[in-house]
Amino acid sequence: MINKAEVKKFAVEARRKLLSSVKAKAGLIGVTENGIAEPITKGQDYAVYPTDAGIETTLAGKQLGQRANLAKRINEIAGGDKAEYKRAYESVMEEAAYTWFNRIIAVRFMEINGYLPSGIRVLSSEAEGKIEPDIVTLAPDIDLPLSPQEIDEIISLKAANKLDELFRVLFIKQCNELGKLLPGLFENTSLYDRDYTEILLDISYTNEDGVIRSLLELDESYFLDQVEIIGWMYQYYNTELKDETYLLLKKNVKITKERIPAVTQLFTPDWIVRYMVENSLGRLWQEGHPNDAMKTSWRYYINEAEQEPEVAKRLEEIREEYRMLKLENIKVLDPCMGSGHILVYAFDVLMQIYESCGYTQRDAARLIVEKNLYGLDIDDRAYQLAYFAVMMKGRKYDRRFLERGITPNLCAIKESDGLQRFGNGTDELNICDQHKDTANYLIDTFRDAKEYGAILNVEPMDYDGLLECIEEYKAKSELNVHNQSWLRNQYDLMIDLIKQAKIMSQKYDVVVTNPPYMGSSNMNAKLSNYVSKNYPDSKSDLFAVFIEKCSEFIEKNRYQAMITQHSWMFLSSFEKLRRKLLRKDIVNMAHLGARAFDEIGGEVVQTTSFVLRNGDLKGYKAIYKRLVDYIGQQAKENAFFDDKNVYLKRKESFERIPGMPIAYWASERLIDAFEKGEPLGKIAEAKQGLATADNDRFLRLWYEVSYMNEYLCAKNKDDAVKSGRKWFPYNKGGEYRKWYGNNDYVVNWENDGREIRNFKDAFGKLRSRPQNIEYYFREGLTWSSLSSSKLSMRYSSVGHIFDTKGSMCFAKDAKILLYILGLLNSNVTSNIMEVLCPTLDFSIGGIANTPVIFSDTYKPRVDELVSQNIAISKADWDSFETSWDFKKHPLIAWRTDSGLISDAFDNWADFAESQFTQLKANEEELNRIFIEIYGLQGELTPDVEDKDVTVRKADLQRDIRSFISYAVGCMFGRYSLDVDGLAYAGGEWDDSKYKTFVPDKDNILPITDEEYFSDDIVARFVEFVKAAYGEDTLSQNLAFIASALGNKGSTPREVIRNYFLKDFYKDHVKIYKKRPIYWMFDSGKENAFKALIYLHRYDEDTVGRVRVDYLHKVQAAIESAIGHCDMVLSGDMASPADKAKAMRQKEKLVKQLAETRLYDQAIAHIALQRIRLDLDDGVAVNYAKFQDVEVSSEGKKPIKIDLLAKI
Repeated sequence: MINKAEVKKFAVEARRKLLSSVKAKAGLIGVTENGIAEPITKGQDYAVYPTDAGIETTLAGKQLGQRANLAKRINEIAGGDKAEYKRAYESVMEEAAYTWFNRIIAVRFMEINGYLPSGIRVLSSEAEGKIEPDIVTLAPDIDLPLSPQEIDEIISLKAANKLDELFRVLFIKQCNELGKLLPGLFENTSLYDRDYTEILLDISYTNEDGVIRSLLELDESYFLDQVEIIGWMYQYYNTELKDETYLLLKKNVKITKERIPAVTQLFTPDWIVRYMVENSLGRLWQEGHPNDAMKTSWRYYINEAEQEPEVAKRLEEIREEYRMLKLENIKVLDPCMGSGHILVYAFDVLMQIYESCGYTQRDAARLIVEKNLYGLDIDDRAYQLAYFAVMMKGRKYDRRFLERGITPNLCAIKESDGLQRFGNGTDELNICDQHKDTANYLIDTFRDAKEYGAILNVEPMDYDGLLECIEEYKAKSELNVHNQSWLRNQYDLMIDLIKQAKIMSQKYDVVVTNPPYMGSSNMNAKLSNYVSKNYPDSKSDLFAVFIEKCSEFIEKNRYQAMITQHSWMFLSSFEKLRRKLLRKDIVNMAHLGARAFDEIGGEVVQTTSFVLRNGDLKGYKAIYKRLVDYIGQQAKENAFFDDKNVYLKRKESFERIPGMPIAYWASERLIDAFEKGEPLGKIAEAKQGLATADNDRFLRLWYEVSYMNEYLCAKNKDDAVKSGRKWFPYNKGGEYRKWYGNNDYVVNWENDGREIRNFKDAFGKLRSRPQNIEYYFREGLTWSSLSSSKLSMRYSSVGHIFDTKGSMCFAKDAKILLYILGLLNSNVTSNIMEVLCPTLDFSIGGIANTPVIFSDTYKPRVDELVSQNIAISKADWDSFETSWDFKKHPLIAWRTDSGLISDAFDNWADFAESQFTQLKANEEELNRIFIEIYGLQGELTPDVEDKDVTVRKADLQRDIRSFISYAVGCMFGRYSLDVDGLAYAGGEWDDSKYKTFVPDKDNILPITDEEYFSDDIVARFVEFVKAAYGEDTLSQNLAFIASALGNKGSTPREVIRNYFLKDFYKDHVKIYKKRPIYWMFDSGKENAFKALIYLHRYDEDTVGRVRVDYLHKVQAAIESAIGHCDMVLSGDMASPADKAKAMRQKEKLVKQLAETRLYDQAIAHIALQRIRLDLDDGVAVNYAKFQDVEVSSEGKKPIKIDLLAKI
């Protein structure tokens, strides 16, 4: 078995090394990314060039021509545009690197399998442990046509012990000789203008870190009769290029045609290839020529489902067509062949079929390559490898296969950009008008062809006639200068265009492919415009375009097999495509879902593999294998053979569902619900809301801004305007949570959204999209449009605006709102959403299509249960301080006369458990009700898993930490033990709210690792616990808190201090979603100085007070402590242990003092500025004003200091 990790490591490093070496070689002849150097001097047959190393190099003879061809190639790609030079340079360097990579890999494969004509190993040795390749050892006595000059060169290099140079010469010679047998890969680089690749080749067999030695470290078994290794090499070679392209996409850089292969190629898992080929090509032959032994060998072949008599009769008529097929006439196409993996297995299946019909392996191999297999790709390097793979399959069955002049029907799609139309130039052939029109059609059609690849529409024309005409001209002995010029400059390309046109214009019996996946947003302008014009029903993604195109390649009643993303089965953007495909027969499908490719993690690529027949057989039962719930490539393959994953479905069933999703797993009773029920969209309105175009500018978490500038319950637009407030509640989706909650954000809708409504770009175009404004502030239901889980609906009270991803649903009759909410949060709707929105994108279209069946009998009970669920969920949401309706911390609300926090926690835990249990019971009752209403008994159970109940149980550590956060809030006056909810979050301060526990007066709470202040945060916390629970139980309560925290420390106070020093702020930042309302001044990693302030009480003098009243006092305390340590160390009274302890303490204190002094410089700079904060700017903007403060020291480079702890 191939170790893919080893292969990947080699391929990635090989590209890196080869690219580096070809650039280095180019630099040594004066060709760099900055330009092509002119010669310093030149004479007859020589020239001297400057190099990037600052030295000179002399080139003569052959090398001079190679350099000239290199320069020519770069300039051709750049098209004379200096701005394009660097891109052209990189393209040629990449081309040279992959050319030699392909050849090195191919030679390695051939030498291991004994396919080299000479039988002599080129990269390695037959002798175990021998490093020197056999070709180097045996040269010049080797089976290569060596000229006398070449023999002399070999002998000379050996005598001079220049064995790496000899190895390079012999390797190039071997590759050029192989070009006679395999011209599609080993094009003779010594001919024409392609010889520049030779001057860029720098390989060594002696370099232990070189590509050759690294390749030889891979086990030979990876190559032995496993041509698939070529595909893995190709995919992994592109790894870094793919990563670079994805980074560019994140910067909104469109994918160019040069990068399309790297970012879209994915080596199809072997078992999926087998599934596709066996159920298309294999089925085509098997249906007309049954052979049980052969079918049994096809492990992934799916036998047809039992059909109704009328369908079975029609199928028999189709089989009769198949019986008439001649094996040599079957055409199989892979229009996105990549490295040829699918074609290679198609070869194997065809070989089985040919042998079963009595053909010899030798004849079968020739016929398969010449008659049966066809392939296309836009990537030249992929073509080279696919060509090689197919030719190696032929060589496996025929020792002389490579000598027979067989040319496979494979093409790297060429562009006609370098050709002139006939009639426009003088260097053309004098051919008849018909052939001239055909030639001009090819030239016009294939301009920029690599942008489009196989999706180009090519009409059938007399291409054979044109080819014959051109060949006749070429064969003429007397040609005028114009004819000779045309043949020299344009003949090869025209021949290529004719070949690819023939492949792209004909029909096929079988098309099998794994097409590129590329969303329309990533397409460049040319590709986007082309697919929009020619494939409007599938333009959303390139894979869907290929589904359409492949169906156009297929003969009537023939087969199309593909693996694609599964979004075409469900998304509304592909509804028209589905309508087209449902006029064909889905034969079977392996629905893979996420993680079907081990090389791709996560949920991003969710796939399905399927087989279509180009017919429209009504009532045909297709077979679907549902593998989406299995994780990993191997698990899905194993599940393929499990009958419990099999579903039978007629395509007519899909037409009964709105949008026609391919929901094969949906039961007939569930599908009946779509006909019995009323679409939700008829009784309620599902709407998308505001798109601000700049959330950082217009959205805030509600606790960032002044509470006095928020209006949380606007009844309507007029009420909102009249309030004069700026910030209003904003539904933005959020985590999976049902019934109530996720009320986190507010939006700037001051003056009826004046700023957002007028948010335009530099050209005056409106950037924002304030849609469905008439629904703002209305009561309704909201949900998260994008989710990694199930649909979760929440009640949204009056006063909210809503987002595009926090859409809302508004009942036309308020009396049905609770019923709708109950239905949408039931497992019946979860089941329906798997049909309407299986991609976990809960669009308004999917929601609006939900069938609603009303029951007057059950409605009162449903309303009652839903009301309870909302109340329970609201109570849970409001139990934590990040809710704007938070009243008291649970450990305060559930205090007992005992004065013990442990008792309060027990009470809170009992309450939370009862609420959780009640909510779960209510949800299960709602499930039972709706299961009965929809008639889904036996298909669904009412059970609800604990993980799907979205209220929280008590959690000792979490709740103690949140209690500490509440205590800090009381220390700052945000909360009070005497009033419910917010006591202060902006506006006028009111002392009357604070009787039981008085907040800190100066809004600064120091946190130090030693007790330098009597009123530091730990002392204040102890006071708070005493005020809240009484003095008698203080020790017990502190011990309970310390135990729950679990921090280090020998006493409860020490544990609590360590929590404040190390974890409190991290917890605060996490809970407040990186928008903290308590800010921590932090001198650095030595923990010398920390102090908290409350954002809403900040003023221009706060920083100055932190510095003078706290930082300086800490510095003084540290200096005093250092003096004490010095006394211990210099005195005679202390024991050795005490002195050692004092030494360690002093070392720590000295570091802390140095840290505070540097910090003091930075804080002094900010204190003098007396910075004012506008809370409307939000935490991110305001926090940044205190970071990256530059501090200069004499003779040293300035450094930047953060005053606040990083968030």
